[in-house]
Amino acid sequence: MTEKIGVIGTPGKWSTEALADALEARTGYRQVIDMARATLDLETRALVCDGVDLCALDGLVVKKIAETYSPDALDRLEMLRVAEAMGVKIFSPATAILRLMDRLACTVTLVNAKVPMPPTTITEDVTAARSALDRYGSAVFKPLFSTKARGMVLLDADAPDAEAQIAAFKAANPVMYLQKKADLSGHDLGMVFLGGAYLCSYARVSQTGSWNTTIHSGGKYAPFEPDAALIELGRRAQAPFGLTFTTVDIALTPDGPIVFEVSAFGGYRGALEGCGIDAAALVAEHVHEAVTA
Repeated sequence: MTEKIGVIGTPGKWSTEALADALEARTGYRQVIDMARATLDLETRALVCDGVDLCALDGLVVKKIAETYSPDALDRLEMLRVAEAMGVKIFSPATAILRLMDRLACTVTLVNAKVPMPPTTITEDVTAARSALDRYGSAVFKPLFSTKARGMVLLDADAPDAEAQIAAFKAANPVMYLQKKADLSGHDLGMVFLGGAYLCSYARVSQTGSWNTTIHSGGKYAPFEPDAALIELGRRAQAPFGLTFTTVDIALTPDGPIVFEVSAFGGYRGALEGCGIDAAALVAEHVHEAVTA
């Protein structure tokens, strides 16, 4: 019997296609699914995309639920919960990803697990936001739904237009999330886990003098070997979410390591370019074994 395992992602994108290729090599079946084209019929309990009923598949791997994080992406995950209820094995489970799409949901889970994070304030009050900025000296204002530092704004407390910038940020982000700017020393880390087990770590190294190290802002991947204590921190950070594949973003600061966030989908390119590890092949093997168990 050929197991039918589809990949939810962005058709044509490298990581989506690499994962689909790796699954096809193991099962002989290949299906890339763009959730923007999916239709859910609750009367018949069918979730159809390009003529394929996802509820009839053996498994689904979620590489990317949407090109950008937004509340709309949460609705796509809710649709996948119907497939889960019909017995389709989903990697990572829809409910696990739901807890990570909203930055605040991820942060609250990490804080409740006593994982060290940068000092953080969440408020809808511009006066409270200004007060927090004064305490921090310098802070990054972050949208609740974003990746690769998109939409983030770095503000200094002594900037002459600080109040105007806070007001502008609030106009697009009614709930303001701001974190004290951390001293990254030009790099931060991505710590990769599969099924809760540690795989590797890579560094994202700034090449442009940008305040963030994301590849989107010109950063480059480099190898990194963490000690046992740092690996344990990464393990504790990802443990509450129950993800199949993930990357934990960690910074080494003068006051000790801190965690920024846990990725809903993991860094396939970072694992390959920073660690020399084919994460797509490892995820495909993990998923195939789980589906056939």
